[in-house]
Amino acid sequence: MAQQNDILDSLPYYDDDLQKFPLLKDKVEQEIARELGKVPKELHPNVPPEVELFPNNPLLQAEIARVEGKEQFPSLDSLRYQLPAPTSTPATDEDWKAALDNARSQLEHQRIRQTNLTLLQTYGANAWRIHNYQLEQQAKNIETTLEQLKELTVEVNRDRKNSQDRYGKQLTALETRWTNLISSVLQIEMANVALEAELERLQVKESELAEIA
Repeated sequence: MAQQNDILDSLPYYDDDLQKFPLLKDKVEQEIARELGKVPKELHPNVPPEVELFPNNPLLQAEIARVEGKEQFPSLDSLRYQLPAPTSTPATDEDWKAALDNARSQLEHQRIRQTNLTLLQTYGANAWRIHNYQLEQQAKNIETTLEQLKELTVEVNRDRKNSQDRYGKQLTALETRWTNLISSVLQIEMANVALEAELERLQVKESELAEIA
């Protein structure tokens, strides 16, 4: 019985029946489609649980749901950047208070923009250089990791091919031996049938000779 940590690998370098018998490919694809159509009651233990993105951020979760649903991005509220006067005539105190609050919000927004522009002019160039340097280092690290993974992948595939060729030779030898044993058994059975027929013929011949005597 295989242990839980055992890796049951296929033998694509040896088992090439799909290339030898093209009709099997359609049958395999039909079986795969049929199995995929089944809804499993429970997932395999090795399948990791579903990851919930941004569990503490409802806004980002709603945005992901919008993208998954292929919904259009809501249009920006341009009224937030305007200074409309009260539309009612005569305007009430509440209308003027709302217009005044909006004007204060716009002034605060412009003040923050000026502060950000000042900070950008003072520190933006150096911050951008540092950011570019960090990105370059990250890119180099990623490229190094990628090359290591490529080398590891080549090594794993080489080991798989060598091991599968070795196992393939063993399987071929066992299959040949099995075929020879089956052939020997069939030959023995055929010989037994021939012997039984010969024995029956001799018994009949003996009976005929006994009657003549």
